[in-house]
Amino acid sequence: MNIKQDYFGQTGQGDVITRYVLSNSRGTEVAVLNLGGIIHSIKTADRKGEFTDIVLGCDSVADYEKQDAYFGALCGRFANRIKGGRLTIAGESLQLACNNGPNHLHGGNVGYSHIPWTAAVEQSDSEARLILRYLSPEGEEGYPGNVDNQVTYILNDQNELTIEYRAVTDKTTVVNLTNHAYFNLRGSGSCLEHKLQLCADHFLPTDATAIPTGEIAPVAETPMDFRQAREIGQDIDAEDQQVQLAKGYDHTWVLNKGYSTLKQFAVVSEPESGRTMRVKTTQPGVQFYTGNFLKGMPAKGGGTYFNQDGFCLETQHFPDSPNQPHFPSTELHPGEVYHHTTVFVFGVSED
Repeated sequence: MNIKQDYFGQTGQGDVITRYVLSNSRGTEVAVLNLGGIIHSIKTADRKGEFTDIVLGCDSVADYEKQDAYFGALCGRFANRIKGGRLTIAGESLQLACNNGPNHLHGGNVGYSHIPWTAAVEQSDSEARLILRYLSPEGEEGYPGNVDNQVTYILNDQNELTIEYRAVTDKTTVVNLTNHAYFNLRGSGSCLEHKLQLCADHFLPTDATAIPTGEIAPVAETPMDFRQAREIGQDIDAEDQQVQLAKGYDHTWVLNKGYSTLKQFAVVSEPESGRTMRVKTTQPGVQFYTGNFLKGMPAKGGGTYFNQDGFCLETQHFPDSPNQPHFPSTELHPGEVYHHTTVFVFGVSED
């Protein structure tokens, strides 16, 4: 196992950004920036043994700073949306920034995705670890409490990339962290021919602003049914209100598993390259997003991306949870530890 680091650039505020490259004995590489904990690249082998970068991103700090797709970034203090940016914590009504139409998204105007994190590295014969920390101060983006966040990226020789999330607070607040990596197991082009299977019998319908209506609806007989593996694009243009509102998929699936236990919930395969990705999490949900607004975003190697060039599987709690008490709680209290784990397992199919 090995970890290299190199200079990646500077932010507009003059912060130096470093790229950390974790690699294993099988040639797999995961590059992470201390800017927003961004997964800058993941290089894995196809069935012919050829390595390709399978995540979307940018070539420079400047490009990352001007895009709003959250390429590969850590999202918080609250990932996903809060309706109207309004919530009540410990009896106090709060108003957060509305940076996504009428709603609050991914922590606000300057969320965790846009902030330099401190970094430390550890390596052994069995794994390489990058430990990122950020202390979010009281009042940042309108949130109460000082929150000490730690996110650890771990690569091992089994081609498993583990992301461990931890946070503690000194005042009751809400925390919901995720990573917003866009995957394309072929390396480029549309993601719609990828095959996806999700272990989820239910999903969360949304309104026109992508806020859950509160219903936990069955996926059966809808375009949301991925219980059997099928192409992502099979029903993406269906005459269905939910996919039409989102211009594709951008919804939370409610995972079939014991809450807080680490279980596999997704299998993705790409027929041309033979690459596969299995995903496990302790989170109750996953936001499956098909990059419906990527057109014109700066791409690696110059040029720009097109809509649906990549997909996201953002493991997390449910959107708007602070305002929907029947959803799993996202409140974090002093003395408690927010702790969640997600694992991406990369491989190739035999076919």
